[in-house]
Amino acid sequence: MSDSLNARRSLSDAVFDRMLRAIKSGAYAVDERLPTEHTLASEFQVSRPVVRDALQRLRDQGLIYSRRGAGSFVRDHGLREPLGFGQMENLSDLQHCYDFRLTIEPEAAAMAAHRRTDNALKEIKSALDLLRDATNRQSHRADADFMFHLAIAKASANPYFSTAMQALEEHIAIGMRFHGMSLRSTSNGLQHVFVEHTAVYQAISTGDAEGARNLMRTHLAGSRDRLFEPKRP
Repeated sequence: MSDSLNARRSLSDAVFDRMLRAIKSGAYAVDERLPTEHTLASEFQVSRPVVRDALQRLRDQGLIYSRRGAGSFVRDHGLREPLGFGQMENLSDLQHCYDFRLTIEPEAAAMAAHRRTDNALKEIKSALDLLRDATNRQSHRADADFMFHLAIAKASANPYFSTAMQALEEHIAIGMRFHGMSLRSTSNGLQHVFVEHTAVYQAISTGDAEGARNLMRTHLAGSRDRLFEPKRP
């Protein structure tokens, strides 16, 4: 399978996962029309074929249905699962989110170094490649950033880590968007953070659990501190 097809499949998986969680959480009501492919592609910063693949998977699983010329609609699926986290309302909530991530993601990275598989490493590397492309264009992709961190949580082979990350996706994405803006205003900020991501991946791929734990903690603490200056003790 070509690298471009692998990247498209990875992006399609990410869009599918986010749409699935939105439907399960009740963000879209039964029989509500979903946004157009163009709107979803813009929201997720992906191409329309990627969105089309994700929507087809939702149709195949009986979660949505289509009306010719009218779009896609949510089917009554009986899977309502309200998320356990409320809406982020202020900067204090964002700080709390970073504090929580600092308690779980370093351990997930260490566990991923112990339990990594070839497929798990490929998923992390796929997200890292997207981050490299964005960095080379002097831009930041919050979606690829989240994909990287989620792939590590999945690589831990402990579903509690990945479930917590998925439930917090919207909260984490807000922090990543603000962090991305701060990086673009800093000389070599994007490159510095890409180097941090790469170091975490390399530690996991070589089975260096302690290194992965420390590098992830340093990365997250640095992201937090760049957002909330003056630095907190």
